[in-house]
Amino acid sequence: MQRDVFIKMYVNKDIMTFNLPSVLLLVLLLSISNLLAQDSIPRKSIHAVRISTPPKIDGVLDEEVWNNATVASGFVERMPTNGRAIPDSLHTEVKILYDDKGIYFGAVMNDPSPELILKELTERDGIGNDDFFFILLNGYNDRQQSLQFIITAAGVQYDAKMTNGKEDSSWNAVWYSAVDINEHGWVAEIFIPYSEVRFPEGDIQVWGLNMEREFRRARTRYSWNHVDNTKGAFSIYDGEIHGIKDIKTPTRLAFQPYVSTYINSYDKTTDVTTNAGMDIKYGINDGFTLDMILIPDFGQTKFDNTILNLSAFEVQYAEQRPFFTEGTELFSIGNLFYSRRVGDFPTGYPSLKTNEVISDFPAKVSLLNAMKVSGRTKNGLGIGVFNAVTESANARILDTLTGIYRKEQVEPYANYNVLVFDKRFGQNNSVSFVNTNVLREGSGRDANVSGLYANITNKENTWYYQGNIEGSWTQSDKSKFGLEASAGTSKISGQHRYQASIFLRTKDYDIDDLGYTGRTNYINYYGYYGYRYLKPRGILNTMFLNFNLNYNRRLEPSLYNNFNFNFNSSFTTKSFYSFGGGFESSIFETNDIYEPRTFGRHVKVPAFYSGWLWFATDYRKKFTLSEVYVDWLVYDQKNRDRLTMAVEPRYRFSDKWKLFYRSELTMHRREPGYVSRNESEIYFGERNRNTFENRLESQYIFNNRMALSFAFRHYYAEVDYNRYFNLETNGELTENSSYSAQHDATYNSWNVDLRFSWWFAPGSQLSILYRNAIESYDLVSGMNFSDNFTHLFDQSQLNSVSIRINYFLDYNRMRGWLKKPTIEKSDDSMVYFSKGKNKGRNGQFLN
Repeated sequence: MQRDVFIKMYVNKDIMTFNLPSVLLLVLLLSISNLLAQDSIPRKSIHAVRISTPPKIDGVLDEEVWNNATVASGFVERMPTNGRAIPDSLHTEVKILYDDKGIYFGAVMNDPSPELILKELTERDGIGNDDFFFILLNGYNDRQQSLQFIITAAGVQYDAKMTNGKEDSSWNAVWYSAVDINEHGWVAEIFIPYSEVRFPEGDIQVWGLNMEREFRRARTRYSWNHVDNTKGAFSIYDGEIHGIKDIKTPTRLAFQPYVSTYINSYDKTTDVTTNAGMDIKYGINDGFTLDMILIPDFGQTKFDNTILNLSAFEVQYAEQRPFFTEGTELFSIGNLFYSRRVGDFPTGYPSLKTNEVISDFPAKVSLLNAMKVSGRTKNGLGIGVFNAVTESANARILDTLTGIYRKEQVEPYANYNVLVFDKRFGQNNSVSFVNTNVLREGSGRDANVSGLYANITNKENTWYYQGNIEGSWTQSDKSKFGLEASAGTSKISGQHRYQASIFLRTKDYDIDDLGYTGRTNYINYYGYYGYRYLKPRGILNTMFLNFNLNYNRRLEPSLYNNFNFNFNSSFTTKSFYSFGGGFESSIFETNDIYEPRTFGRHVKVPAFYSGWLWFATDYRKKFTLSEVYVDWLVYDQKNRDRLTMAVEPRYRFSDKWKLFYRSELTMHRREPGYVSRNESEIYFGERNRNTFENRLESQYIFNNRMALSFAFRHYYAEVDYNRYFNLETNGELTENSSYSAQHDATYNSWNVDLRFSWWFAPGSQLSILYRNAIESYDLVSGMNFSDNFTHLFDQSQLNSVSIRINYFLDYNRMRGWLKKPTIEKSDDSMVYFSKGKNKGRNGQFLN
């Protein structure tokens, strides 16, 4: 059956008909793009020195090889005072070495008070109240897509991919580092294997490089190559590494097998399951990588923050599965790929006969396998291919008279595919083509979406231009075609910034098979003006003001939707207290074209006025308020409003233990909303709706590779309907005193996660998770606090304990070609502070 899916994928004529002109247009744009490359930014360079004997990664640069290295210095303040030279007391210099295995960095960072260096421990890929050293490495030297390697003064690693200033921290690399705090400041020593870096083939390499140092006590940051904050994206200000040549890179092949065990207890039934599988990563060449997942297991992903959704649109939850979050920067272009669709809720529903009920319905579709290939050529052409296959799923149906069960398919075998071409040129310009495709076995719905995108910045990095066009095809009983297009320009430099754009989406635009559609059938006109401080003034470090105008119309049939004005402000003082606020108004009456949930209908909504205020305290303190927020929205209708209040305190007991809490309350009064419909009428209800959410998180970090974390969330929503209405064709609501259906509701979602994580070897992790989850939904409202919790805990609970071990196996080490770098080992599992004055060592990934 899977074979039929794949055959169908290659012979679908409708797909080929559309893709051909799109690809031809892409080729034309790629040809033009080669004429537009510009580079006008001053760039520092450093010469890397080849070595034959690698240094020991211990945070102490006492080997002879470091004495022969050239030095990068002359760091410049990036913020808050952009362009000021680093003070002598914080003098920073970096040395760079390389061999056939990888590249080495040794950073020496002076500090007048080493005993005050901030070094809060966090889990991997976390930065807390820390000094840190930052490497931005670009093997293609294209000023656009770089790899981040960050080491904190506590020895914690953070890595990410950065594309034109957008960071993807889900990417994880295997690299080695150690830090040493001494009487002069602190030292970071880093080894990055070539297997973690992408670069073109060639005897001589020139890589993009920038480096930064965070001096947390003063919250200042210094970069090696000057970054002009007044214009352009951070990544265009790379310097360069020269001197790397004739390197013999190893085969890039890694395996990550896993074993997991789950003990799940629900509704007085306990199940024990054991899974095993493997992830494979293979370097096809220096630029391209194949990732495969065999027998996937995502049982330890974070819980979703579920809510009571009364809107016209589905909730878009964040992807939690590691395979779908790591290394997806190419696949995120155009926002056509919403990976939660792969292995999501079934798309079909069974046809029930008389006296039949559903006894079992699958919550998810099983993922059989998935793979992705991504990389970039030496000419800057990025190519990405993603493919996944999901299994068929059946519902179990009971005939209540005969007691006989039967099965009916609610999801056929399906193939999901994404294809991306992304040509980058100049300093931060790109032209991209993206295609997503879903093919289902038999008569199941098929879908195809293609998009073409252009992002251009002028030579001076002061103006930005963008445009895109996308087409969607779906085919089940009949074919449907939809279109999306946009164009815009913006000034991206100086104190005064502007933007203007137009965006439209037709009524049949539908990317929900492998994307998230949301609103359709509208055109939007957008204008923006922003003002900012480029350098500190008076008591302020930063100030941002922006004004926004949005005008929307329905396309078919044409109808005014809304006209919206918005103002936002944000200020940060020199004591690092932040505050701000804003104002928003629809100005005129709005025609809501979505809440009726029927094509061609609308409901009138009176004008509204909304104002909000917020503030946050200095994050360097033990006790901080991350946010205190108040937002009050008032409609031009008596006693109709919405009030939101939130508070988020944090407390750091020590560099190892911290506590986070957030509480948010939202109250709606006299809110009209859709409740139901029949063949002739659409019914609305006037409701009071309250939501209350509490979240508590705590982390105890034993050292920089072992942590215990706790996460709790309780979400409560209550809806109380007062009266009901008929929606008239002119958008008005007429009260209906005879409507008697029950729509009051109370919803609770309760989740507890307690997780122990241990990164016991490079790329290898042991994770033990306890999970408790409860959910309740009742057609009642007005329960008091005690009754609500009594009822909630009367529901069936999920209690789960799981253990998962995954181990990273490098092909070259398995065959003995690449020996592990020598790294100093400490006696207390990675964290060691010697008895000497202001002396401490912390290594990462020791064995």
